[in-house]
Amino acid sequence: MLVSLKWLKEYVDIGISPSALVDKLTMAGLEVESMRTTSPSFRDVVVAKILSVTPHPQADRCYLCQVTTGEVTYPVVCGAGNVRSGDVVPLAKIGAVIPGGYTIRSSKIRGETSEGMLCSEQELGIGNDATGIMILPDNFPLGKNLSEALDLTDIIFDVAITPNRSDCLSIVGIAREIAAITGSRFIYPDMSVSESNEDIEKITSVQILDPDLCPRYSARMIKNVTIKSSPLWLRQRLEAVGLRAINNIVDVTNYVMLELGQPLHAFDFRFLEEGRIVVRRPREGEVFVSLDGKERILEADTLTICDGVRPVAIAGIMGGLNSEVKEDTETILLESAYFDPSSIRKSSKWLGMSTDAAFRFGRGVDPEGVVNASARAAQLMAEISGGTVCKGCIDGYPQKVEKAKDIPLRIKRVNDILGTDMKAGEVGNILKSLNMGVRGDNDGHYRVTPPSYRVDIEREIDLIEEVARLYGYDRIPVTLPPGSSVTVTKDRKEILRERLREILQGSGYSEIITYSFISPGSLDVLGLAAGDERRRVVKIRNPLTEDQSVMRTTLVSSLLETMRKNAHTGCFDLKVFEIGRVFFHRRDGELPREKNVLGCLISGLLDNNIWLSKISVDFYDLKGCVENIFDGLKILNAEFRSDCRDNFLHPGKSCGIYVGEQYIGFLGEVHPDVLLKLDLKNNAYVFEIDIDILTEFFSGEVCYKDLPRFPSVIRDVAFVIDEGMEADKMLNIARDMGKELLEKVSVFDVYSGKSITQGKKSLGLRFVYRAPERTLTDDEVSQVHSGIVNRIVDLTGAKIRGDGN
Repeated sequence: MLVSLKWLKEYVDIGISPSALVDKLTMAGLEVESMRTTSPSFRDVVVAKILSVTPHPQADRCYLCQVTTGEVTYPVVCGAGNVRSGDVVPLAKIGAVIPGGYTIRSSKIRGETSEGMLCSEQELGIGNDATGIMILPDNFPLGKNLSEALDLTDIIFDVAITPNRSDCLSIVGIAREIAAITGSRFIYPDMSVSESNEDIEKITSVQILDPDLCPRYSARMIKNVTIKSSPLWLRQRLEAVGLRAINNIVDVTNYVMLELGQPLHAFDFRFLEEGRIVVRRPREGEVFVSLDGKERILEADTLTICDGVRPVAIAGIMGGLNSEVKEDTETILLESAYFDPSSIRKSSKWLGMSTDAAFRFGRGVDPEGVVNASARAAQLMAEISGGTVCKGCIDGYPQKVEKAKDIPLRIKRVNDILGTDMKAGEVGNILKSLNMGVRGDNDGHYRVTPPSYRVDIEREIDLIEEVARLYGYDRIPVTLPPGSSVTVTKDRKEILRERLREILQGSGYSEIITYSFISPGSLDVLGLAAGDERRRVVKIRNPLTEDQSVMRTTLVSSLLETMRKNAHTGCFDLKVFEIGRVFFHRRDGELPREKNVLGCLISGLLDNNIWLSKISVDFYDLKGCVENIFDGLKILNAEFRSDCRDNFLHPGKSCGIYVGEQYIGFLGEVHPDVLLKLDLKNNAYVFEIDIDILTEFFSGEVCYKDLPRFPSVIRDVAFVIDEGMEADKMLNIARDMGKELLEKVSVFDVYSGKSITQGKKSLGLRFVYRAPERTLTDDEVSQVHSGIVNRIVDLTGAKIRGDGN
């Protein structure tokens, strides 16, 4: 919020420098983000008086003026139609600079010398009036610099007002704070109003049909107004704090809003059907055209201000085009009201209309300041428009706005919270400086009633915060809270998650964190079957967007969306993982079932840091990653089975992941149809593992064994098997048969093609034998090896390659 120092000084005596004021406001919780000095963009323009005016002999529309600054008289040629002898005007002397970078020089205009320039408001950059020269008050001293005479230099503070301090969204509110902080005298604006004998009650009426949304509505009437440009002082005030001047009536409503924090609205009374105001919710399908010219269909909970027939304003947000103040307006009905803050916030957001009025009403205005603001604005309108204020004020207040009162405050509690040693009298004086009602006893117990404009104070801790602000945060002693060291034991799940991160990050993968909210269409992209458990989504009641309206049931959607966003920025090589939760709907009224899972995705080049490397990642790279995880977790009985039936995975390049007979996840290449729907060109490979189940098999214990002292014996055998047979079947047979001497068995080669019968493949297995306490003989190894090979042949129907195969 922009705040003018010159404006502040009308309500509070400020005896400290602007920089010191900035420090005090910031330390009291009103952070001043910036401070700047504003000054006019002209130089060497002075106050002068026109002594005489004669027609220019060579130009019909120009005049020869004799202009004095009190000491020197200058001849000036002027073309303004309002130039009159005796007027006090701005004179730009020779060498003066005016906006636009123009420097005034001596010149001859149609043969007559001109030693300066008489300026309009627009030429000086202090207003929009270009119809003639600017006429100054007669009491301005001649020869005085115009900037000083008009007091155009000001200091503007940009104050960050926190959402709870709606009382500071005004000049008076900031001035009150300064008075409390510095102990200075606070001067409240004059609220008196001169009224005519014509009673407003006989002209109009106000009916509040929805007091829950509008507890208080007041109206005043100003007659015989003349719509014109606002006086210079009013325009300068508004423009200094960032508002554009419009006309005298509208400018007053904005001025009082900035001054007192109470938004107002002025209706042209002649456009109000039946000459009355009705405050109500809109009827179904009711249409409204706001001042910005946009047509809106109003929802049921949007409060409207209506005349006897139709809406004329959206309450607390914006007026209507059908009742705006025009150039020929003569009678004004002035609105000042209190609206329910939550209703205004909701309507403002739904309509997409963020206005200064909605900003203040949405945070809460002073319900007891409604009538005072109305009186202040009505008097100003009458003064600057030549109108008269009708007798009385219609004040509809059907539902009293309850505010906190008699809040208990314990002095001991204040000192315990703040770590201070304040006395009861000091605390009481601080609260009284904030205009709070304080009643106390000798036991250090107070009953405090905050003023009606402090809508943020409801509890004892709120009062303690106020005491801390005014006492001074810099005076509160710095102490460390007491504490004791406690040994924290991590549970198995947390240990597992940390270990998974270590393994994956060590393998070159980057962790990502994505939203738990996804689009319902994401599951359609994956092609999940209608009966799939992952279709049982949890729906969000108030989603921010449709794309985040359900909770995810799989990490695959989030991983693919991450890939898509990276692809749009030109990043195609990914190795990412996420450890997160998925959610499944149960029955209505029950909390969803949650599951912790690990998801991983790779795509693009295997290593894009090597300029010669053009090798793309494949299924086996991701399978190797899963094997590394099991190896790092010391899980020895993990298996991969080609029984995966997920529609979003390639049917020939996917598998289920098992530990023993327990299914824990899936692994595979993303189906090309899914990639096509997401407009992705590169192949992608994903896996997802249930961490909750994995926890049952994981052991954090570290086992060690001696390095082998005796040599190993290696035997290789190539088997010819059916093309669809899985290697795991043969590996498991070997492990079961050679438990004593067989140290390791692994695949070293897979081949199909020339010399291999169609429908068959060659699978090469490497057997490593070792005894821990002696060197094995060739006969010992041959005996065990022959038994394993024969067992494999018997159980699988495999044939040894080279034996005629």
